[in-house]
Amino acid sequence: MYIGAIADDFTGATDVATALRERGLRTTVVIGDHDIPSDADAVVVALKSRTAPVDEAVAASVRAADRLTEAGADRLYVKYCSTFDSTDEGNIGPVLDAVLDRVAADRTVVVPSFPGNGRTVRDGRLFVGGTLLEDSSMRHHPLTPMTKSRLRDILAPQTRTALTEIDLPTVRSGPVALRSAIDAAPAGYLIMDAVTDEDLAAIAAATAHLRVLSGGAALAAALDAPAGTSPGALPDVGAGRLVVCGSASAATRAQIRDAIDRGAAARQVDVDAALADPRAEAAALADWVRRLPDDALPLVYSVGVLTDVRVGSADASAAVEHVLSALVADLVGAGDVHRVIVAGGETSGAVVQALGVTALHIGPQLAPGVCWSVGTAASGVSVALVLKSGNFGAVDLFSAAWKELA
Repeated sequence: MYIGAIADDFTGATDVATALRERGLRTTVVIGDHDIPSDADAVVVALKSRTAPVDEAVAASVRAADRLTEAGADRLYVKYCSTFDSTDEGNIGPVLDAVLDRVAADRTVVVPSFPGNGRTVRDGRLFVGGTLLEDSSMRHHPLTPMTKSRLRDILAPQTRTALTEIDLPTVRSGPVALRSAIDAAPAGYLIMDAVTDEDLAAIAAATAHLRVLSGGAALAAALDAPAGTSPGALPDVGAGRLVVCGSASAATRAQIRDAIDRGAAARQVDVDAALADPRAEAAALADWVRRLPDDALPLVYSVGVLTDVRVGSADASAAVEHVLSALVADLVGAGDVHRVIVAGGETSGAVVQALGVTALHIGPQLAPGVCWSVGTAASGVSVALVLKSGNFGAVDLFSAAWKELA
């Protein structure tokens, strides 16, 4: 195995898996503690740990690191979101601490930059579409509101490990000089400026000797990976489509509006009903989907406008996840739906767990960080899934994605 990755949510797992597949590697996403395949060039372990308690996130990440190492992974990749979703009590620092300690590594890079999706780092500060992270829509995230932009300031409360910033001129000094700067820096975490794909290629080349890398998916896309066997096509699945959205991001809200404008049949989750009785709300939504014409595109969402967000309400977020995951499990299990787009990292994790999928075969890329994948539900039904970070994808994704499975 060329590389083993540990992703802190399920959309992040398919995000980095897409990048590795694009490098020509046979790539599989393994859900949680399920078996690591022996025939993959790259394996991504998908965890639901981004907003989990720190102890749980660390324990799950260490188990994943151990299993990947035992399966023969030459290198490890700790994958987090390109918007560095976290809080002062968050998990990125503690997970990095634990993984580096586990493999006796003394340093790694911190590279959330994803230029293809507008995430860049300059002067140690993270920008989203040219806007400082703290001024972007991520400031209003219901679970991880991002109120700082300097990565050092975000990480410092999470770890006692030394933090060193590597500026853009050093990154652009060439791989040899950059490697020298990386090796000469104090042991710890090296926060790398990167604003273009060429910057990421330089970082990838200069870190080829590091046992552990960390970053968003774009750094993985820059790795000089050995070509594996052709990734191959996805298996066929049945018809029946569904889109479910638990994300409150601006990109997902725009995708919802676009799909409705193009004729999708849309219905919003009643959050109060979900809090009172999530099973009943899921059943009501399933009945609504089943009454639609066969050629309809059902779209079920939780946030249409920003004022729908219940900031800081973990109960509301959990209720929505419960409803959407139960809805998908019901419709897939009954054979009504075989193709599902899921928007939102936490929602994607809940959906995959409700389906009982243990592994995902990665298929064609739809957009940077977004792909189709196929897994087998606990019921034995094959299901095609797009597990989409809320911020990713073109505005017409919900309408255009289906032609890739034609």
